[in-house]
Amino acid sequence: MSLLTNLTDRIAPRATVSAHCDVPCGIYDPHDALQAAQTCIRMTELLLEGEGDNSLAAQNTRVRQILAKEEHAKKAKDDILVIWTDYFKPPHLEKYPDLHEKVWKASQLGSQVKIGVNMDTAVAFKAALQEIGDIFWATKA
Repeated sequence: MSLLTNLTDRIAPRATVSAHCDVPCGIYDPHDALQAAQTCIRMTELLLEGEGDNSLAAQNTRVRQILAKEEHAKKAKDDILVIWTDYFKPPHLEKYPDLHEKVWKASQLGSQVKIGVNMDTAVAFKAALQEIGDIFWATKA
């Protein structure tokens, strides 16, 4: 096998390549995180509108809205964390030194969205993700 590898290297030398992730897909996009955060806002809105109705049907609907809110908050956090850990590199951090803090704050807001029903928090979560998304797109230009 070594002989074959050496022969192959002589015919077509190996090139050094680099990729931003384990599988060089190049597919990163904060839009999914933003859409998930918008779902959190909408579920929060619906939950707040439904306060006071304790019928079984309303309780069932609230449980489904809470599950959707939690699922989408987790998805948004996961999506932005993948961009943070797999896409952003040291040159990006040099240009945007507060990026770690922004991602950390967004993640904390996502956790608060999951455990509570607060419109200000849901809106702040989406705004924090938008800031990170804006940095992402600025690095792609």
